[in-house]
Amino acid sequence: MSIAITSHVIDISPSIRERIESRFEKLNRRQIVLINPHVVIQKEGLNYLVEAKAGVPNDTLFAQAEHEDLYAAINELGQKLERQLGRYADKPLSQRAQVAQPVVEEDED
Repeated sequence: MSIAITSHVIDISPSIRERIESRFEKLNRRQIVLINPHVVIQKEGLNYLVEAKAGVPNDTLFAQAEHEDLYAAINELGQKLERQLGRYADKPLSQRAQVAQPVVEEDED
């Protein structure tokens, strides 16, 4: 998977790239195609702000995390994306469960 990683504040080292790619590999376990994932790393004061945006069929996932430690912010971002992807994956199942129940009408004699 090709992940676009940009930052105007820091240089993207191989270890940072590896950490981000490993978090996105965990997202692939759901077997939902991520379209053009993009991660932006910024620095606000003493904290790192990490934002990610990825398209999924008929929707878009977006999450951001802020922490003093860049790697902790990346982990938090990955957890937020996992929760969103879980809701996205379970959404059709809950909608089908509501639709699948037939409405029974009683005939009055």
